[in-house]
Amino acid sequence: MNDQRGGYAAETAQRAGYATPPTDDASAALLVSRASKALAFGGLSDLVWGHVSVRDPQDRGFWIKASGLGFGEVGPEQVHLIDWSGEVIVGAGPRHIEWFIHACVYEARPDIGSVAHAHSDAVNAWCATGRPMQALSHAGIEFSARQLPRFTETASLIRTRELGLQLAATLADGIGVLIPQHGFVMTGEDVAASVMRSVLLERATSVLLQALAAGGVEHAMSAADMAVHSWPPSQMHAGYDYLVRQSEV
Repeated sequence: MNDQRGGYAAETAQRAGYATPPTDDASAALLVSRASKALAFGGLSDLVWGHVSVRDPQDRGFWIKASGLGFGEVGPEQVHLIDWSGEVIVGAGPRHIEWFIHACVYEARPDIGSVAHAHSDAVNAWCATGRPMQALSHAGIEFSARQLPRFTETASLIRTRELGLQLAATLADGIGVLIPQHGFVMTGEDVAASVMRSVLLERATSVLLQALAAGGVEHAMSAADMAVHSWPPSQMHAGYDYLVRQSEV
């Protein structure tokens, strides 16, 4: 199976597409705008809540949408740069209360280039069952070979540095973390990975819940099948590019 945490950089460099890493303020703002709309098209809108960010290319902090906007509403002009202390240093608009999620994860993981936090009814419902993830479709592969950890310190907002640090510690070297009753945080080496993993998790939990409601799971993908149908960077980027294209129609 392709290692979901390694060997990503070389293939990503060959297929950047809409996920080309930012080089300046304008490209960073555009990247967050497109990623936000891709999450909306992927079914992860929750009114005006949720956010996706990218690491600033100059390491001044991270780029994230202003508070009070839904994923589908975000244009480059509604994206700002927040420094590591939480100050808005480029752009305008109110800052998200949960900026600590992004700051603490980036500080703990220099390998991460993008962080997404979304609220998903399907993920919350599945978390409530206490069951492990099972890959009933290709969408579940990323989360079955290695189960996502669960952050259980609080189901409320991550509005302090202490909680942000605890969340980052729970994430450890993983790709994401579940927050039962509050959705999830997903990461990626680039924005294609963080967005696609978010959408894949939404789809995987939806299918699993349908199976459970129909009477339970008797058959899931084997380790051999998951090894054949893993998610290499080329497929992450292909899916992400599609989401961006469709969200801009």
